[in-house]
Amino acid sequence: MSTAEETAGGDTQPWGEVTPDAARRLLLAAVEAFAERGYHATTTRDIAGRAGMSPAALYIHYKTKEELLHRISRIGHEKALDILRTAARGEGAATGRLADAVSSFVRWHARGRTTARVVQYELDSLGPDARAEIVGLRRQVDAEVRGIIEDGVRTGEFDVPDVPGTTLAVLSLCIDVARWFNVDGPRTPEQVGELYADLVLRMVGAKDAAS
Repeated sequence: MSTAEETAGGDTQPWGEVTPDAARRLLLAAVEAFAERGYHATTTRDIAGRAGMSPAALYIHYKTKEELLHRISRIGHEKALDILRTAARGEGAATGRLADAVSSFVRWHARGRTTARVVQYELDSLGPDARAEIVGLRRQVDAEVRGIIEDGVRTGEFDVPDVPGTTLAVLSLCIDVARWFNVDGPRTPEQVGELYADLVLRMVGAKDAAS
């Protein structure tokens, strides 16, 4: 499945906000190239060629290859943060909110696995300023999940001796889905999301995890 097909699947990625169309095509081409070859092995000529454009046309929309990666990473992290924030600030007990957060976050990584791999694993390819911005978004992602777990501990729903460490484990578990998920595999993104939600509830000692 191509990045464009992943995008067409609804809320997987908000690439529709990237305009004009040529800029969006270049961004999609960059995602596919970075995921396939890695950031450092990809050239601007590679990206332009995938988009059916000349290398000179790329520089009309993006000054550098890093600017492309930065925009991909920023949009991806903002989407991930929105997914988790929506679940974290929903109604109901911490158990349900954590399950919602994990299942939706996992679905996002499975459905948009090509983009997610670039977003999650190319952070160190960014320059200092761009990296600092993305690290700030990652801290907000961490804070949303940590906040749900803290709520569960406070209400007695969860038994978690180490909240920061458990938060890291939960996020790592979800993010890794982008590395291994196969659209032709035995499970759908929805099924993987449900499985991981159950696993995480057991991880935090949720009293009604079995149900």
